[in-house]
Amino acid sequence: MTSSPRPWILAETNWKHVKDTRYEIAVLPWGATEAHNWHLPYATDSYQNESLCAEAGRIAWDAGAKVAILPNLPFGVQTGQLDIPFCINMNPSTQTAVLEDIISSLEGVGIPKLVVFNGHGGNDFRQILRELQARHPRIFLSVVNWFSISSGKDIFTIVGDHADERETSLMLHLHPELVLPKEDWGPGTDNLWKIPAMREKWAWAQRAWSQATNDTGSGDPQHSTAEKGAQYFELLTAKFAGYLVDLAAAEPTAMYQKAE
Repeated sequence: MTSSPRPWILAETNWKHVKDTRYEIAVLPWGATEAHNWHLPYATDSYQNESLCAEAGRIAWDAGAKVAILPNLPFGVQTGQLDIPFCINMNPSTQTAVLEDIISSLEGVGIPKLVVFNGHGGNDFRQILRELQARHPRIFLSVVNWFSISSGKDIFTIVGDHADERETSLMLHLHPELVLPKEDWGPGTDNLWKIPAMREKWAWAQRAWSQATNDTGSGDPQHSTAEKGAQYFELLTAKFAGYLVDLAAAEPTAMYQKAE
């Protein structure tokens, strides 16, 4: 027996429902296809995106916000990982073209707001949205990086930035069948920049991933548990849903409070 289509998940719903619904926000999850330490699947970013957006969409929909979660895009910027098999790269210029086509499709039928929900650290949509917002003034554009919603510092022992305790815990909660046994987890140790300015992060260059990491992970996953993942998932989805509810109610031409 299958469950009923979730009306906030576009891939599940239908024209009969869509034609009678005045959607206020479209959410575009954007992930990646890449290695995640030894133990997590290549689609980790996309699995997380889909689950986080589905649950946040449910909460927002139940609160009255008419949200449409679009299908996840599974390819991200991997220009520092081109020597690692099947890290599929989509250049920022390609992302701009793809995103503009999506924006044009939404804008043309009167969808007033789009949120890009980013699940991959190599994607940086801020400059892209600066350019596209100027070309598409009839739709309000914003981006949410889920890993910036909360670091989870009160939940996790060691916070890294790739296949770390956060991501491993989330996947143990969401898809434990896809996580290898703990004896197969790599330590996720980083090889730091030799140049002090790079280590101190006031100078920046793209990391060559196979040189900067030893197992493609960045952050020790050893303390990961499904229970921590469930707690973090609840925190992230509640906060993101709150943003969707606030954004749905907001007038794009009146987004700022007057200074007193």
